[in-house]
Formats: sequence, C-alpha cells, structure tokens
Amino acid sequence: MWRTARTRAQDMSFHQTPVLYSWSRLYSLADHNINGLSELAGRQVAVLENSSQYHFLQQYSQQQQLDIGLQQVKSLQAAFNLVAAGGADFAVANHLFGNSRAAEFQLQVNPLRFDPVELFYATAAGRNPQILNAIERQLQQWQADPQSYYFQTINRWSEPGSADRNSVSWLLIWSAFSSLLLLLSAAALLWYHRRSKRQLSQLQLSQDRLTTILNSVDAHIYIKDKRSRYQYVNHKVAELFGRPPAQIIGHTDSLFFDAKTVSQLQVNDQRVLVDGERIVEEEINTTADGSQEHVYLSVKLPLRHANGEIYALCGISTDVTEHKQNQAAIHQLAFYDSLTSLPNRRLLLERLEQAWSLAGRIPCQGAVLFIDLDHFKDLNDTLGHAVGDELLSQVAGRLGEQLRKSDTLARFGGDEFVVLLAELQPRPDLAGQRVELLAMKLMDILNQPFQLAERTYTISASIGIAMFSDADNIDELLQRADLAMYDAKNRGRNRYCFYDSKLQAKVLARSALHTGLRHALSQQQFSLYFQPQYHSNGQVLGAEVLLRWFDAELGPVSPAEFIPLAEDSGLILPIGAWVLQQSCLQLADWQHDSQKSYWHLAVNLSVRQLHDPKFVELVRNTLQQSGANPENLVLELTETQLLEDIEAVIEKMQQLGRMGVRFSLDDFGTGYSSLSYLKRLPLNQLKIDGSFVRDLLDDPSDEAIIRTILALGNSLELAVIAEGVETVEQYLALRQLGCQQFQGYLLGRPAPVDELSTVSKRPGLEQ
Repeated sequence: MWRTARTRAQDMSFHQTPVLYSWSRLYSLADHNINGLSELAGRQVAVLENSSQYHFLQQYSQQQQLDIGLQQVKSLQAAFNLVAAGGADFAVANHLFGNSRAAEFQLQVNPLRFDPVELFYATAAGRNPQILNAIERQLQQWQADPQSYYFQTINRWSEPGSADRNSVSWLLIWSAFSSLLLLLSAAALLWYHRRSKRQLSQLQLSQDRLTTILNSVDAHIYIKDKRSRYQYVNHKVAELFGRPPAQIIGHTDSLFFDAKTVSQLQVNDQRVLVDGERIVEEEINTTADGSQEHVYLSVKLPLRHANGEIYALCGISTDVTEHKQNQAAIHQLAFYDSLTSLPNRRLLLERLEQAWSLAGRIPCQGAVLFIDLDHFKDLNDTLGHAVGDELLSQVAGRLGEQLRKSDTLARFGGDEFVVLLAELQPRPDLAGQRVELLAMKLMDILNQPFQLAERTYTISASIGIAMFSDADNIDELLQRADLAMYDAKNRGRNRYCFYDSKLQAKVLARSALHTGLRHALSQQQFSLYFQPQYHSNGQVLGAEVLLRWFDAELGPVSPAEFIPLAEDSGLILPIGAWVLQQSCLQLADWQHDSQKSYWHLAVNLSVRQLHDPKFVELVRNTLQQSGANPENLVLELTETQLLEDIEAVIEKMQQLGRMGVRFSLDDFGTGYSSLSYLKRLPLNQLKIDGSFVRDLLDDPSDEAIIRTILALGNSLELAVIAEGVETVEQYLALRQLGCQQFQGYLLGRPAPVDELSTVSKRPGLEQ
C-alpha cells in the first residue's frame, strides 16, 4: 500500500544505504507513444491500486487540469492484461517488472520515465537495530567493491536481452540474490540475537518454494559448468535419466546418451560456453542403450560473471516428441491417401501448381497421366472390398516402381491414379515420346497377374494423357487428361490415348445432347414406334415398342445416341416411366377391339429401371391407372442386365409375374447367362439375336446356335422369337428349323401405331 515518506518514517526503521534504485515506465501497444505526461490527457492509464504512481498521476492531473483516466488494478500483471486486451492505453509499472514481462503481452516501453525511487529493507519502528546495522555494513562493503556479488547481480540484470530470458531464469537469479540477503540477515541475527530459528525457517521456506517451482515446471532445467558437467538438475531431468540428482551432478552427457547425441550436444554447449551464443533449436536425443528417442525444443544461454566471463550455461528443454508425432500424423492425413500412402488429390494439386509455375519460368514440358482401372467394380462386387483395397495397394506399388523420384504418383479417388511428370524435354515431340514410353510401361506392368485372396487376378487400365501445352491452367489440364482416359475406355479399354482437341468437341456435343434430352422430356417431344411380331400362320401377335425423338434443332436423333446418354444421366427413369405409361394406355385401347384385344406390347427395360427399388410399384400403378391387361405386357430384358444382383432381379420378376406380366430375354446367346440362372428366371420367351439370323445361310455355327436355342426353349417350355428377319430365305430357314415367331424388316418396319393398327395378318406367312 502507498504511504507518504513521513508516515513510513514514523512506522518503520530503515538502514541508510539504498539496496536498489527503481523507477517506473509507461508500457503500451505499438501504436501508442508519448513523450510527456501532458499527452496522457484523454487516455486511459492502468495503475497499481493506491500506489505512489497512482497518487502522483492523480495529483499531476489535478494541478494541470488534465482529464487522465486512471484505472486502479490489483497487480501489475492485471495492468498489462488490461492494455493488451484494449481496455486501457497505458500501464504504469516499475522497470524491473516491465522489462521482464512486456514482451509476453506484446507491449513496448515508452520514452517517458518517472523519477527513481530508493529501495530499502525495513523493520517495525525501533525493532531489530542489529539486523539493520548488519545490512548497512554489508551493503557498504559490497558497493565499495566493483567485483562483488552485488555488482555481478546488478550487471547481469542490466545486460542486453535479459528481458527476453525465460522467467524461470529470472526467478532463479532473483531468488538466489534474495536468499543470499536472507542468509546474511539470518547470520547477523544469530550473531546478535537469539531469534535465528525464525529467520532460518523463512529461508528454508523460500528455498523449498523455489525447488517446488522448478520441479513443477513441465520442462527440463539444468546448469552445466565449462566442462559440460551438470551442476544442477530439476526433477524432470532426474526423471528423464532415471537417477536421483546426486547421481547426475558432476557427470557429462556421455553417461546418459548415445555417442551421436553426445557429439551434437557438445557442439551446442561449446557454442554457448565458448562463443557466448544464445541457442534456441530442436534437438533429437537418443538414450545410451538406444531404446528411446525424443525431440526437445531447447534453449541454452550463457551465465556470466560481473566481468563478462562465462562460467556456466543454463538450459531449458521441453519434450515435443508427442507434438511432432501429432504434427506428422495430421500432415499424413491431410496430404496422403490412407490406403496406399500415396499423395492424395490435395497434395497432387499443390505439386501440379508448382510444376505448372516452373514450366512458365523455364523452357520445359510436363504431362499428366490419368489412370483408371478397367472393370474394377466387378472385382469389388465379386471378391469384396477388402480384396479390392489389396489390389489398389499393389497397383500403387507397381506404378511407383516405374517412376522417377521427381515424378508424383497420386491416388485421385476410387480406382483412379494420376501421374505428374515435371521438367520434361522442352521439345514437344521428345517430351511426348518420353510420356508414351512410360504409358506403355505402366500398362505392361499392370497387365501382369496379381495375387489376391489366394488366387490370381488379371486387370487392365485405361490411361489418358494431357501435355502441359494442351491446356491454359491446371484445372483444364486435369479435365483434358480425364477426357483422354474416357476416350481410351470408349476405344475398348486397356490402352492409352493422348488428348485431342476433337475430344472437346465430342464433349460439347454430348452436353448439348443432354440439354436437348431434358428439354424433350419436359416438352414431350418423344414418340413411340411399333414393329409388329408375327406367328408363322401370318397372324399378328403384337409389337415391340421403340422410342423415337425428333428435335427441332437436331432433327431425328438415333436411339443409339440418346439412350446411352439417358442411362448415364439418370433421365432413363422418367423416360422409361413415360414409355411404360403410353404402352399401357395403348394396350387398354386395343382391349376394346376384338381383333386386337389379344395383342401384346414388348417394352424394353434399362438397367437403371430394373434396379430401381420403386420399379415394381411403378408397373403396378401404371397398369391399374391405365386399365391394361397385365398379361399383354411383355418386359424385355437383356442378359447383361442379369449380371448385377441377380437375386434381387429374380424377386422383382416373380412379383410382377404374379400380376400376370410376362418377360422376354432379348439378344439371347450374346451374353453370359448361365443355365442354372436361366432355369430359375420366370421367363416366358427367348429372343434370338439378329446377329445369328443375319449369317444363318452362310455360317453353320449360327445355324447350330439357333437350333440349340430353339431346343432349349422347347425343353423349358419357352416361346422363341427370331428378330432381324430381313429376307424370305432367312424366314424359310428359320421355319425349317422350327421357329414359330418372327420380327424384322421383311415383315414390317417400325411405324406409328396407326400404321400397325391397319395390319391384322401378313399374307404369305402361312404354312
């Protein structure tokens, strides 16, 4: 608490020689600075409650009639906190506290300084004159000797950079100085007075507190002499070495670390002890038996005598091993694929950005290879994802073995890999040759069998290549490599393709077609054509429904173009629902005509429709709403549609079959269906593919296949219809083999429903 000089003189007794001189300074953030007290007008000043600085500033503001906002705080640290948080413009503190703590709060000292204050030890008035006399004599003796410990301590406080030293070192120096004075007081009291026990108890308490503080700090604190022998260690050091302090003091690092670590530690120690450097760096230390390795953030600084001579070093080391491990783990998760340990998309883009920038500064080429495994989904579905993951890991290993250290192999996602080739030949032709040779090598290495789940598996890949010169930015470069990869797949897979500007035109055309397809759906630009199906007796059995699209700008668009696009985009679901609805409405209309009431309509199904969870419900609702007879609706499937989730397909077919809906297996003989599945499928009809009919008269193999299909249909009690019948000779040959149902240009081309409705029998087809 602040008191006047007169009050202190009445209540306390002092010695005559000041122990120290202290003065106060103003501390603020970097953007506040003043050169005189008058500039404090209108500012907020944090000052210790009831302190001499507070009363001085209060009196000054009153005398000068200045509006200085004085905010009283409980401690100097609270004052610094207030300024750092923006609650005050300045803080008043003695220079000892300010110089040691200002940097911690990012505060700077202002030029203005308060008058120095003399500091004394004091006792109650008239008490302990012997102690005060002893302190007086010792202070006079110390201050008369420039080499005394007193001046060594004062000089050490004053040397440049001391304010930045670790707070623990300040505490150690200050406590040592205070302890020495307490020891002096205790000795004088023992000499002059019998109350030494109380003074010694206070000294012991101070030492215990210092020891507690140093042992509680989560850091390894030690002092070494000029021969690198430990002179002091705290509890953390003793814990690290697994020895009590007594067994550490006097020994060097060679007792505790391996030779490599000792050598590095000695180099750093000499930099401090000989060159006087202050070192802050990471150290990797390995124990003498090599069992443990730790990373430390170490601060080492020299300890000096008053004359500047270095006599020891003080070290403070914090174990950052776990922190470094966490950093490494975070980096791995952020930039690398967890399955293959390859760079991920994020790291690839960073390296691609660097390579692109380099190619813009120096004459060189670069390339990106986009690699996609062919039919990888089939492996996942048949052997499981665990086997698929193992294949991806092996693929990553094989690809990486073929690349330079300067190349980057990344897993882009799923079964897609990207190779970045930087700093290639500046000549495009030579760079292209280098890339082509690598692509051939990569395809060859991937074509070699893989060992997966105790079996051999062979896979291929499609590779798209884009040179840096093919694009204007990295996004465009990756897009064009991707386009080239899809071009390789469209050409039959297991090949590589360079990007060609024509690919971009194809993509734009596909995009325009997709936009038109959406417009056609919303504007109902589709129409249905019907191709009749006949019995050998000449009677019309029904027709196959065929979708047609005429666009005002594009003209008539082939189903071979827009149906695959509709499949890929998902538009096939609403389009297929529309076709089914129109077909059922047509069946319902024919039911009122006695000559056509038995006609059926065969509607082709897409893969997406068949595997849509709501497909059965869609068919049921459409039949109910249209009023069509379910027995006249024939749904045509292809063999390839049955490969995926066959059990679910069978279940849906059975549900629809119970409604009366019939099923025909289209393009029979060209797919991969097994007879075991064929006998389980609730089919009503097999459809002989037109490719067998086309060469029937010239190829005995086609005749044998047709004969086999007819026999199979007969044994399974399935009707068999031949499509693609275009000549009388084909028709007669099929009849000779036993075929009873036909479809083809010979019998009728696809046409609007009005033209079909005029035909009820085809002359000349009778037996």
